[in-house]
Amino acid sequence: IHDDLPSMDNDDLRRGKPTNHVVYGEDVAILAGDALLSTSFQHVAENTENVSNDRILDVIIRLGKSVGPVGLAGGQVMDLECEGKPVDEVTLDDLRWIHTHKTATLLQVAVASGAILGGATPEEVAACEKYSLNIGLAFQVADDILDVTASTEDLGKTAGKDEDTDKATYPRLLGLEGAKAEAQRLTDEAKACLAPFGERAAPLNALADYIINRKN
Repeated sequence: IHDDLPSMDNDDLRRGKPTNHVVYGEDVAILAGDALLSTSFQHVAENTENVSNDRILDVIIRLGKSVGPVGLAGGQVMDLECEGKPVDEVTLDDLRWIHTHKTATLLQVAVASGAILGGATPEEVAACEKYSLNIGLAFQVADDILDVTASTEDLGKTAGKDEDTDKATYPRLLGLEGAKAEAQRLTDEAKACLAPFGERAAPLNALADYIINRKN
């Protein structure tokens, strides 16, 4: 909801439907996003059963960090700062920093939380974090590619918006083919992180493939 606000990405479509602020107004959209974010912490605390308190607390702390100043919020600030800058003023490292914190951290906390609550060892959690960091970045690379190659109808959101706002993207810095190669590299690295899990990692490996082959 917050990502679509006029002061952020300013998008009128999400999954083929009018965005929250278009339907209910910007004031309600801000409050709705705030409420959902707050409810996520409540949900973990109230509904996690048969798991030790220290593991639940670990997950809640990770959730907080993932959306804070060195997580989602910080990544979004950097993204806004880089918007409209000439190509030679935004480096690939800048772009990776933005999407490590804005996008990948959300996938990372989701996968790590599942591992923690499922009883994984610290080493297994670390492997899951490395995997999810890579697929999180791959997700963003794929998103940038789709913005260039897909239609608004297929995406369910406004296509070509990154170029219209002169936004720093992987195709802009690496070219379309270079961005596709980067997405594949990240996916391969993600899968390699799960090698110790053997066949148990099949669903996560399939998810990695889906992320870079999706159409919207």
